[in-house]
Amino acid sequence: MLIRTFEHEPFEGPANIEAWAAKRGHTMVRTFLHAGDALPQAPDYDMLVVMGGGMSVHDELQFPWMREEKECLKQAVARGRSVLGVCLGAQMLSEALGGFVTPGLHREIGWHPVRLTPWAAGSPAFAGLPKSFMGFHWHGETFSIPRGATLLAESDACAHQAFAVGAKLVGVQFHFETTLASMEQFLAGAGDDLGQGGYVQTAEQMREGAALHMAALEAMLFRLLDNMAREI
Repeated sequence: MLIRTFEHEPFEGPANIEAWAAKRGHTMVRTFLHAGDALPQAPDYDMLVVMGGGMSVHDELQFPWMREEKECLKQAVARGRSVLGVCLGAQMLSEALGGFVTPGLHREIGWHPVRLTPWAAGSPAFAGLPKSFMGFHWHGETFSIPRGATLLAESDACAHQAFAVGAKLVGVQFHFETTLASMEQFLAGAGDDLGQGGYVQTAEQMREGAALHMAALEAMLFRLLDNMAREI
């Protein structure tokens, strides 16, 4: 199948999503919105992956391409394409489905536990995922759960960590796609976000966490994407 990405920052690429696509024999076309790439005029893909970014969904004046991107996302939903939203991408998907995005109670950066909700047991998107795991986070805002979607995951710092509509539309606030290289890109590109906060780790803590949790995170991402691919 054909997978298209919408990317908002040079340091927030698809990472292990691209690795999964290569291993499964899928084609990926990357759209670098931060570099001025044009958006497709119509959904020319089977799956759309909307990545994260340091901007807010409300920053349309600062990033004029964002309004057109939101229209593309609504088209993808309306035409039945599969969509995975990651961090900012999940917030944009929530908004496209009628939800809203607000500042979170806490900034959450680094490795922190994620728990599946009771409703996740019946989710085709999260089938086979463990009930709790360590996720990699880098966010300060949060999404509401749009009408028709199911809340699938939560954390101590953020009550809304994941939602889905079946297995075709999935939003995750944390970064399932993280690799050691992509984590280092975060640190280089957004290191100014680090500082005080009960849920903000240091770079050293993140690197220690990566050694412990990265392999498990990759396995869970591959399971999620395999679940989504079955619906295409």
